[in-house]
Amino acid sequence: MAKPVLLWFRQDLRLTDNPALQAAIERGSPIVPLFIHAPDEEAEWAPGGAARWWQHQSLSALDASLRSLGSRLILRSASTGAAATQRMLLQLIEETGADAVFWNRRYEPAIIARDSAIKAALRERGVLAESHNGALFIEPWQVQNQSGRPFQVFTPYWRHIMKTLAPPPPSPAPAEFARAARPARWPESDPLESLGLKPRIPWYGGMASAWQPGEAGAAARLDEFIDSALAHYRDGRERPASPGTSRLSPHLHHGEISPRQIWHAVARRAAQDGHPVAEWRASQFVTELGWREFAHHLLFHFPHTPLQPLRTEFEQFPWRSDASQLAAWQRGNTGVPLVDAGMRELWHTGWMHNRVRMVVASFLVKNLRLPWQSGARWFWDTLVDADLAANTLGWQWSAGCGADAAPYFRIFNPVNQGERFDVEGEYVRRWVPEISRLPAKFIHAPWTADAATLRAANVTLGDHYPKAIVDLKESRATALEAYQSMRAVGRE
Repeated sequence: MAKPVLLWFRQDLRLTDNPALQAAIERGSPIVPLFIHAPDEEAEWAPGGAARWWQHQSLSALDASLRSLGSRLILRSASTGAAATQRMLLQLIEETGADAVFWNRRYEPAIIARDSAIKAALRERGVLAESHNGALFIEPWQVQNQSGRPFQVFTPYWRHIMKTLAPPPPSPAPAEFARAARPARWPESDPLESLGLKPRIPWYGGMASAWQPGEAGAAARLDEFIDSALAHYRDGRERPASPGTSRLSPHLHHGEISPRQIWHAVARRAAQDGHPVAEWRASQFVTELGWREFAHHLLFHFPHTPLQPLRTEFEQFPWRSDASQLAAWQRGNTGVPLVDAGMRELWHTGWMHNRVRMVVASFLVKNLRLPWQSGARWFWDTLVDADLAANTLGWQWSAGCGADAAPYFRIFNPVNQGERFDVEGEYVRRWVPEISRLPAKFIHAPWTADAATLRAANVTLGDHYPKAIVDLKESRATALEAYQSMRAVGRE
């Protein structure tokens, strides 16, 4: 009988369009699907609380899918210490007699180093070790500008890729695991609960009601988006009170759906609706998939950026330190309604509308002048779609210190943003109910309302709802002064 292959699942928790799974099936050997929980090896970027909750649900869904096909998911928790995952893989090779390990690649710096060491160790022992691309359209190392260097600006990067990009159709999930693909004896599996992914205190009720983790949930979300929002995406994505975005980011991050599946679903709908290929390829939604690719391109080529600015002059920026203001921002108690609405949505659902993400990030790093790393850390722990590449790109963009960054002087005014994209205040009223009775004229700036209006809305600033912790106009001017002082230091 052929020796088994270990199919090592990571951030690819799906059966459809899974290159490592397809390679294992094509080998014709028994397949042992495996997930190893080893957060210590992810260094300071082990999954945060919200992402762990999601991972728990997704692993449960994947195991159920595998069992329906005659297989199962083996769970193991790797011990602490160096090379824990490598030791666990070698132990499972010993237990099962496997002579091959297949997996799909990840692109975080610590994981790249870990996986390279594992591949070398397996091959040294005569074990076939194969990694595949299951997460991106194109590998980060396959793209360079005319100077032979990594791109640092999105538009030429995406234009370069789109010249030749033609993702192959996604491979279907197996209808069942053939008997030859089922091991004669299954290794022991740790209980899912023993991994400690699900919080002991059930604070995740809001996330549970907002999301359906797992491959089936990803497929349903894609279908719903294409049917109801894709046609109006360019404008609909800007209004946080409306379901105008795809909300596919957590499914993509956990690998419950691939970008190729999304690409071809969009292509099918465009063909049905009679849209030319050039039109949908240049659409705003497809471009958003490009930003995801660009984020991974940057993280791969500039692995220091999760903690350090790409633009080195920002190492001299005069950031402030204020624990009370940081806590007010984290909990949505800044007294600035759009900011508070976004931060409360994040805390309750594990997600935040992208327009609002830019607003709350700008408020933290420019109006409060607190370090962008503090914001990145908070997002990392609270987002169900906490992705190191996207999180790093977004925060460095907001702070003005990264590749293709927003100029530092671009400071989002949360009042203006609210009046433009949440005109009637629906979004704010949902997440900041203390001021929900205010007229739309004042909902984004309650401090501008007269005393009679505040009384009629049962709002007492500083009591029912906080007074703004910072003056938007003054803090903007101070931020620009700090930026100029940094530039002056850089010229000395």
